[in-house]
Amino acid sequence: MTKQTHVFQAEVAQLLHLVTHSLYSNPDIFVRELVSNASDACDKLRFEALNAPELFEDAPELDIRVSFDKEAKTITIADNGIGLTEQEAIDNLGTIAKSGTRDFVSKLSGDQQKDSQLIGQFGVGFYSGYIVAHTIAVESRRAGAAKDQGVRWVSAGTGEFEVEAVTCEKRGTSITLHLRDDAMDYLSHFKLKSVIEKYSDHISLPILMQQEEWDKDKGEYVQMPDWNAVNSASALWTRAKKDISDEQYQDFYKNLSHDQDNPLAWTHNRVEGSTEYTQLLYVPAKARQDLWSRETKAGIKLYVKRVFITDDADTLMPTYLRFVQGVVDSADLPLNVSRELLQESRDMKAIREGNTRRVLSMLEDLANKSASDAPHAESDPAAENDISDVTAKEDGDAPAPKEDVYGQFYAAFGSVLKEGLGEDFANRDKLAKLLRFASNHTDTVSVSFADYKARMKVGQEAIYYITADSQAAAKNSPQLEVFKKKGIEVLLMTDRVDEWGLSFLPEFEGTPLQSVAKGAVDLGALQDEDEKKAAETAAESFKPMLDKLKDVLKDKAKDVRVTTRLVDSPACLVVEDGEYSTQLARMLKQAGQQAPEIKPILEVNAEHPLVKKLEGSPSFNDLAHILFDQALLAEGGLPEDPASYVRRVNTLLV
Repeated sequence: MTKQTHVFQAEVAQLLHLVTHSLYSNPDIFVRELVSNASDACDKLRFEALNAPELFEDAPELDIRVSFDKEAKTITIADNGIGLTEQEAIDNLGTIAKSGTRDFVSKLSGDQQKDSQLIGQFGVGFYSGYIVAHTIAVESRRAGAAKDQGVRWVSAGTGEFEVEAVTCEKRGTSITLHLRDDAMDYLSHFKLKSVIEKYSDHISLPILMQQEEWDKDKGEYVQMPDWNAVNSASALWTRAKKDISDEQYQDFYKNLSHDQDNPLAWTHNRVEGSTEYTQLLYVPAKARQDLWSRETKAGIKLYVKRVFITDDADTLMPTYLRFVQGVVDSADLPLNVSRELLQESRDMKAIREGNTRRVLSMLEDLANKSASDAPHAESDPAAENDISDVTAKEDGDAPAPKEDVYGQFYAAFGSVLKEGLGEDFANRDKLAKLLRFASNHTDTVSVSFADYKARMKVGQEAIYYITADSQAAAKNSPQLEVFKKKGIEVLLMTDRVDEWGLSFLPEFEGTPLQSVAKGAVDLGALQDEDEKKAAETAAESFKPMLDKLKDVLKDKAKDVRVTTRLVDSPACLVVEDGEYSTQLARMLKQAGQQAPEIKPILEVNAEHPLVKKLEGSPSFNDLAHILFDQALLAEGGLPEDPASYVRRVNTLLV
């Protein structure tokens, strides 16, 4: 192959422009990204060599080598991993459509601190080299290919790159960065070593650098031919928890997730018994950009006996816990595990259940801890040998929080957590304890079902709640009026998932959940006999008018009845118990899904002046329609014919 010039994909050119104009606020990141890519290349070789051991050629030991040349002003990061073919070099280094670059560019905010973490998330870490380099040269040979089938890729990071055939004695990839003048401080053994120790110490492969010795004649350190590892070269999750500091746990999370913030919590456990595995699971502090898509890839990497298998192991964690990041290392799964086996394996199901229990337990601990909690317990060496099939040692858990960490977690992930009510019946009761809501007694999303039950009035038989599009709409709903009058707490549920999730949770610890917008209001012992008699009398005396309202609104309302739930408003809409609410039906339609046609029940306040004015009014029909449409507006809906509603109101105003 002669030297060929190619033009970068448009998105790559845009990305390189951003990178070379200081997208990263911390230039050290390029070392982390390139070393991480080298580690991935070695993992891929090790995986492919399970079925084709000849790919190791004559070099079965995998490593990463970092070197520098002061005279040439270059840094080289080399690995003996899987390597690249000519076409792979063109595809992977010149076009990155598969990595979601278009989405990456669309999500840039202009905030360097926030934008810098996105490159790793979208799999375009190679281009971080242009933070410090004016030119990058890549030489690579695919494992198993002939020595003369190597490829050299060179680009100054502008609009083009060159590719040509070269001879490579060794398989793998070497990336040489030709440094810009403002990056010369990286031509230092101490500088590179410290950056590697900070960002890449967890890499399970040895990261080698040449030794340095002081040369008296030159008056400087010179590189020696010996290579030494500058990282621990052992997977962090395999180490004893007592030997891992909080900072090391946090640094590992940042490398794993490409997140610049520390995690809220983590748990590190070794489970032994019928299924043996190690889990290191993290709860992030913030939601990822793609969290709200249920197609989001799980954040768990699967290893088998420390060999990386896949980062697409969605069977390791239920969908509603997709925000969790971490690693699972199994001692039981076969190394050549397939996707089908992942989905069907009994061991995988046990690991999934164990991961779910650990995460829910971790969240429960966060929820129960207060600002005055003591620091987490010191590791107990004696506990290292405890073996349990269903429980795990907790001495590797994150330190206890000193602030409302659970409130921070719930603000970020509460909506996703609620999906578990309909997905994970086995843990439904645990999930119910983790839910938090605002109420008509507090604006903060901090009320648990247990808190509510502890404050229930004597004689109250249900946990009352209301669903709405917003907290303001819920708090000011006419359906809450009698509850406010009697001082009864009502939970305000404003997440789109709430009503769907609560359809799977009919009660909490024996107390039924009751929507105030479904069924006839029945406060039981909280409503005195005089109120009940007055309601019955009003319904009887008002019957002729109710019949007339039913006839006028027969196309809109399923029924019309007198209610005691209203105090200040003339009317409200409710549905029967067990039916979709009008709000849920609207949401389904907005999402393009089929929803049953729902005719709500119109409840009227017989004591309201507007309702009393209906009797004998020449504008009875118009007033009836206005009454219904205003009740619809009050709960966040829109009249089917807004123009007719406006016309009727204008007529009455005139």
